[in-house]
Amino acid sequence: MRHLFLTGAFCASALPALADEPVVEAVTAHQSGGGWTFSVTLSHPDTGWDHYADGWRVLDMDGNELGLRVLAHPHEQEQPFTRSLSRVQLPEGATQVQIQARCLTDGWSKAVYTYTLP
Repeated sequence: MRHLFLTGAFCASALPALADEPVVEAVTAHQSGGGWTFSVTLSHPDTGWDHYADGWRVLDMDGNELGLRVLAHPHEQEQPFTRSLSRVQLPEGATQVQIQARCLTDGWSKAVYTYTLP
């Protein structure tokens, strides 16, 4: 019987790289003029320009995008961090929205944060 032994380096290189998804830590929102302003706090282990949380979006409860906040640079030294998005138009009668974060290398997070409007 033959035994196959693999070195740790070989095994590790054969596996896909797993990274932490960006996490929505907190959300606040208020009506402002004809729309809503959302402030979203994210955390993500940004490592530089090749791997960072690069955005978040507001979704209705059916998953339709209502607003997108693009993050143009890494936040390696500022974790968690908060950014805002104004003039988001919500459907009539909406009482909740979802917030979803995105990573430059891993795409949209599977997890969404459900926020109940004030």
